[in-house]
Amino acid sequence: MLLPPSEGKSTARRGRALDPDGLSFPALSGARERVLGALEELCGGDPAAAAKTLGLGATQHDLVELNARLRTAPTQRADQTYTGVLYDALDVATLSAAARRRAATRVAVTSSLFGLVRTADRIPAYRLSGDTTLPGLGPVAAVWRERLGPVLTDAVGGGLLVDLRSGTYVAFWRPAGVRTASVRVLHEANGRRQVVSHFNKATKGRIVRALLEAGADPRTPARLAEALRDLGWVVEEDGNRLDVVVSEL
Repeated sequence: MLLPPSEGKSTARRGRALDPDGLSFPALSGARERVLGALEELCGGDPAAAAKTLGLGATQHDLVELNARLRTAPTQRADQTYTGVLYDALDVATLSAAARRRAATRVAVTSSLFGLVRTADRIPAYRLSGDTTLPGLGPVAAVWRERLGPVLTDAVGGGLLVDLRSGTYVAFWRPAGVRTASVRVLHEANGRRQVVSHFNKATKGRIVRALLEAGADPRTPARLAEALRDLGWVVEEDGNRLDVVVSEL
């Protein structure tokens, strides 16, 4: 199951420094070093210029300083670093022991800085949106677009990739050569359906949580739809896309 990151992140108060070699998906190490180096160089210079490049406001220069010390900052598990509606709904810390073990091998998070991480990977808090262009490097999305395909294809193997990413991070890699089900959440009210960010994120977090707790391991989009219906969701199929229709949180 492939998740988007969160824009906001929790900063670890203590913990060992980043060990890039200890992260999952070691084939991404070279690209990680390039992105990390470009971000450090940017944020070690003029704070105002860095803030502008990163899309930050005048009162957010603390995030520039955060990026400048990524190699020495304390780290924590990725599922503790990423915050917000989706991650609150997923709430890895309160999963059963079996579900947490499944999360460690079945869930990956798309990251502008690291490409992909697993829930147990130890990372520092950082600020780097998926649509950023870094000086000397270019668009972050383009860096990962060239590298995520082989890594994800290998990770999925003969299984099913459940793509839960948001639009910005879909641009990092468009699935090819792997069996994929993309999931869209539609909020239905007064006879109208629309994508509403809060419903979308919260429901995706709950979907991942429920699948992990149930131990479901569907291998096709149709089987995924069946599993979600069994767990109580209204699901409509459109080829490889599943629309999950909700009326309330």
